[in-house]
Amino acid sequence: MTSFWQSVLGRRKPPRNNLDALFSLPSAAITLQTAAGFTPTGAGAVCYREAEGSAFAATQADLVAMLDNDDDPDLEKSTDQFGFTWLLARQDELAALVTDLHAINTGLEAHGFGPSLLCSVVGFRDPAGRTLGLVYLYKQGTFYPFVPVDGQRRDSLLEMQVRDLVKNELPIEPQLSRWMALWDAPVLR
Repeated sequence: MTSFWQSVLGRRKPPRNNLDALFSLPSAAITLQTAAGFTPTGAGAVCYREAEGSAFAATQADLVAMLDNDDDPDLEKSTDQFGFTWLLARQDELAALVTDLHAINTGLEAHGFGPSLLCSVVGFRDPAGRTLGLVYLYKQGTFYPFVPVDGQRRDSLLEMQVRDLVKNELPIEPQLSRWMALWDAPVLR
């Protein structure tokens, strides 16, 4: 009966994210490398809206301290032109990078800051120097490819090709209108 009233009132349950889907990225990376020549760059980032207050600051500091525990800084924080914060992680192994991104997402979520999360991005590059980001939309629980080209353009054809390559390994976002252009993503620089 509840679903009847939700449909009458125009309400629906938001899709549930599945952060464990991030762990499918190493498998998708093998497909990308063998079929299209794209290899992981070793960089990934989580994008979120930074909240005001000491609770958020303490949570963010704890996450950085937990993940950046040696003398070689593996995390960088930046803010884009829209006010979103990017926490960039670097790892030699894709599995370790995905674990770091998962820890950042779950850490923010566990402390009540899940609504602030926007997306996670893992960078790839091919031998010709083209960059590709596999983007995980936190609120949708889906992925999409983003391929920036020379400034503020994107290679939509390559994005569709990548989508078709990884659709059996990753839950792909079906609505193209949600495939945001992430021009300021530090992963893709």
